[in-house]
Amino acid sequence: MAQNGDSPEQLTLLRETVRRSRTKEPAGITSALPVARIAVDVSLPHLDRPFDYLVPDDLADAAQPGVRVKVRFAGKDLDGFVLQRMESSEHEGRLARIRKVVSPEQVLTPEVADLCRAVADRYAGVLADVTRLAVPPRHAKVEAEPLRCIQPIRPAASSSVSEWSPYPQAAGFLDALSRSEAARASWTAVPGADWALAFAQAAAVCASTGRGALLLAPDARDLERLAAACTDVLGPDGFVTLSADLGPTARYRAFLSALRGCTRVVIGTRAAAFAPVTDLGLVALWDDGDDSYAEPRAPYPHAREVLLLRAHRQNCAALLGGFARSAETAALLESGWAAELIADRAVIRAAAPSVHIAGESDTDLARDPSARAARLPHRAFEVAREGLRSGPVLVQVPRAGYLPSLVCQTCRAPSRCATCGGSLRRTGGSGPPSCSVCGRPAADHRCPECGDTRMRAAVVGARRTAEELGRAFPGVLVRTSGGDNVLDTVTDKAALIVSTPGAEPVAESGYSAALLLDTWLLLARPDLRAPEEAVRRWFNAAALVRPARDGGTVIMVGEPSARPLQAVVRWSPEGFAARELEERRTARLAPAAKLAEVTGPTEAVSDLLARLRQLVDPQAGLEVLGPVEVDDETARAVVRTPRAAGTSLARALKEAQAARSAKKAAGSVRIQVDPATFG
Repeated sequence: MAQNGDSPEQLTLLRETVRRSRTKEPAGITSALPVARIAVDVSLPHLDRPFDYLVPDDLADAAQPGVRVKVRFAGKDLDGFVLQRMESSEHEGRLARIRKVVSPEQVLTPEVADLCRAVADRYAGVLADVTRLAVPPRHAKVEAEPLRCIQPIRPAASSSVSEWSPYPQAAGFLDALSRSEAARASWTAVPGADWALAFAQAAAVCASTGRGALLLAPDARDLERLAAACTDVLGPDGFVTLSADLGPTARYRAFLSALRGCTRVVIGTRAAAFAPVTDLGLVALWDDGDDSYAEPRAPYPHAREVLLLRAHRQNCAALLGGFARSAETAALLESGWAAELIADRAVIRAAAPSVHIAGESDTDLARDPSARAARLPHRAFEVAREGLRSGPVLVQVPRAGYLPSLVCQTCRAPSRCATCGGSLRRTGGSGPPSCSVCGRPAADHRCPECGDTRMRAAVVGARRTAEELGRAFPGVLVRTSGGDNVLDTVTDKAALIVSTPGAEPVAESGYSAALLLDTWLLLARPDLRAPEEAVRRWFNAAALVRPARDGGTVIMVGEPSARPLQAVVRWSPEGFAARELEERRTARLAPAAKLAEVTGPTEAVSDLLARLRQLVDPQAGLEVLGPVEVDDETARAVVRTPRAAGTSLARALKEAQAARSAKKAAGSVRIQVDPATFG
């Protein structure tokens, strides 16, 4: 301790001695694989690469590939993941040290890390953004909990009542699963099929070989059905549910269960697409056209594409199922990447309800001359009245909100641009409508269906529909499902269930009838995928209705000659998807072409497009549509190339973004490759 008589020199020496005693000498660098390659949590495109750091001796055992670490980067402490350990680094400068191992849990497995890199490259994104989607936030308390691992699942017993028995090709697919082969299939389910049970049975076959299975459902209601089926087939401990709706603690607990190999089967929504399933043998996804699978955060990947990348890179089986079929699935079948699982026509006809379009026959028109124009034609009332005698009746009404698009005043056909096929819209003022994609005005537009030049906005009133039905059927219970009030199930008691698309509850014994109203509204959405989406919604609703032999009837209110409606009448989702794919090929749209939507400040979008043109090979067939002003400060452009040049386009978009990022160019530009909605 300093004394009053100490000299200044003595005080300085004393302070230095105390400082040195309190300063801990840094640990030496480990001699075994002293360099760690780190994926630092940085979202800047020009820094989207791994960085090398030295591994201190005291962190050598914990700093294994996949663990979370803290590193010094650009003067800040940032999170990161160890990707690999190496003997040396190619970096010629001085390497910084890993500052801290946050947890010894290896949460980013090599397979998932490889998948994240592939997803980032496919969507012109940044690895850090993808790893945030793949690895949930850490909860130290959950990591300390003991996890109980279940015994291997025994082979599922074959049964003639298996959900796969109606499909002749399914036996071969399940046999390939039992041999751990990488079979790929598109399954078109018959009306009324218990798809959740079928998925659970396929997962049981896969798990019986010792490999894992990952099953995805579009929303929480479908996930509950899948969980119930998996409980029946695999037992309550035979699977784990991984969903963002679980909450952070429960989600991380489920994540660790899969990571540590305690559970062979994982089910979930799109949040589970990156689940670290041990020795993955099967990925399956139900209703791949549902927009719930499109991630709203950068780089905006689609769960279907994530699973297909996993199937390819991890050499596992893949299954895409649904009552309808998307154009993307049709493209997989056409290319031979996937085989088709579909029932014979006789089986489909026996399971399907009777589907009709109001006003399709001369008899309908003679009885009700306004059958094709009325919102609730006479035949729809008759079918509803008859159906209420034996059970609930479903009434599907498109949800509100499709105001920006225009439709024909007379026939309600969607108004499309004659140049590129985009939706026409009005942006205000007295000028002519313009295309939402290429921006060209359509002053002389004429409806290709009826020749009328007049257009109107699409408007819907779901609540008013329920009120009208309540007055038309006094004494009958009318319930609504949609928005914040979505029903999961309804009883077999007579009732009118008015639902928006996608919110239809399941009836215990199936609906006795269904009315699909305002079909033109779904077709008139400002989206080039509107016909496919409408058909998918209609098939999903009609599949809830009892078979025709049990009196099940579906009435669609719309134009009888419209091809999307005729696809449902014929119950031919495969035929509609094939034609949709052919039309997209002709129009050079996804999946026949590679598309990217570029949105941001006008000057920033123009700058990125200029850089893109310099980066893309002139032989790649790059085409730029727009830019189009979205509002006073924002513009949007669409770029596309042939499908074969898709990888080059994504790479060029990434390089253009990186160049802007490195120069700190003003304005943030959002890039969406193959966006879920387009128009």
